[in-house]
Amino acid sequence: MNFYGRDFLKLIDYTPEEIIYLIKLAILFKNKKKEHKNHAYLKGKNVVLLFEKDSTRTRCAFEVGAYDLGMGVTYLGPTGSQMGKKESIEDTARVLSRMYDGIEYRGFDQKIVEELAKYSKVPVWNGLTNEFHPTQMLADIMTMMENFGSIRGKKLVFLGDGRNNVANSLMVVCSKLGINFVCCSPKELMPKKELIDECKEFAKKYDSKVEFIDAPKEAVKNADVLYTDVWVSMGEDASIWEERINLLKPYQVNKELLSLANENAIFLHCLPSFHDLKTTIGQEINEKFGLKEMEVTNEVFESKQSKVFDQAENRLHTIKAVMFATLYK
Repeated sequence: MNFYGRDFLKLIDYTPEEIIYLIKLAILFKNKKKEHKNHAYLKGKNVVLLFEKDSTRTRCAFEVGAYDLGMGVTYLGPTGSQMGKKESIEDTARVLSRMYDGIEYRGFDQKIVEELAKYSKVPVWNGLTNEFHPTQMLADIMTMMENFGSIRGKKLVFLGDGRNNVANSLMVVCSKLGINFVCCSPKELMPKKELIDECKEFAKKYDSKVEFIDAPKEAVKNADVLYTDVWVSMGEDASIWEERINLLKPYQVNKELLSLANENAIFLHCLPSFHDLKTTIGQEINEKFGLKEMEVTNEVFESKQSKVFDQAENRLHTIKAVMFATLYK
């Protein structure tokens, strides 16, 4: 397959075969990493990371992945560039693509990364936007493959805000790969109809199901994967916490809910997670609303069924696969 020079903006743009190819490439890189085998195949190239939203896993995965491949890296944080302030997105793309071999963007509207790609002469990779999180999906599917082998016909249930970038992207990747997807959210937080319709067409084509159920105990029956995310996404106003807690408290992933899934079901979370009081936000929420845990209980988060740190590590290998595939000629 030829990925050279392609952008990686959303998985809607990629075929199931291409998605699986990237994950298999990531598995190859993971093995090389574990065996301490040199794989600096892109020595001499340079990439730039444009971050309008802070990150732990995405930044580290792109930086370490680029170093492992032999590349140089420039990180531009939320105050590190003039994009959108003194310089247009168009001009930023035209300048950076003359200096770098690849551009990563993590930030807000999907239109921004799409515009960067439009005017860039080098590949642009989506590290996260408000609408989609495609690099996370590769790590999620890779983690499922490590635990189940075959993923076709498995059932993944997302519990929480069904409109966020993770839920949107899970619906896309599951419908394309033959994984049965259930969005378990309050009716007020369901995905946009246009994306639902598109994913239902993928599901017909690739023999999967896309369902929407607002009753958690019903949704998780026979599930192979329970997946959740924070209740208020980065960039959303803190004033909505009370409303979001009232809506999503019944959707918390706890031991009782996990017990209703299949015996060998796993728990996934893209992280960071509010499963205890060891964060400032967790402490603030506890003081205001009396919650010690939010989207997942600590019991589930720390259980043997939780694969969240395998999932986090796999961000490195899958991001490395995307950079290599689009830059190696």
